[in-house]
Amino acid sequence: MSLALSRIMTNMATRPKRLSPSKGTQSPERRLEPSASASKPFLRFYHSEALRKKTLSLLSAVERAPDATTRRDALADIVVELTKSGLDHYFMEPLKLAKPGFMVEQSANLGMLGVQQVMASVIRQVIGRMDSPQLLSVCGSIRKFML
Repeated sequence: MSLALSRIMTNMATRPKRLSPSKGTQSPERRLEPSASASKPFLRFYHSEALRKKTLSLLSAVERAPDATTRRDALADIVVELTKSGLDHYFMEPLKLAKPGFMVEQSANLGMLGVQQVMASVIRQVIGRMDSPQLLSVCGSIRKFML
């Protein structure tokens, strides 16, 4: 992984925000506490409304499932999709705005496809080995990123 991409991935944490009870979409038993990083700088990326709805729906399904491990594959798929969306937002969109030329853009596209394939494989392997509490922890982390 390149140094620049490594720095981007390291700095992708978002600052959790407190929602008023009337605006919260979480169930009362799954309240998220602010993390130690709440006062640190953050970067945020925007994804489609359809991906947001799909993600929130899946997170709720995993959290409500008697056995969260039955939803491992779907959770891994969402994490892969969110990762692709984030990489596009943080790397490909700014690159296109810079207008570096056709060859550079095509090289970047090809490189990013390779990165995404490797990351997808790793994500699926890691999530595929998690137990229910670990999967719920991943869901909680994704929810914090979405606040």
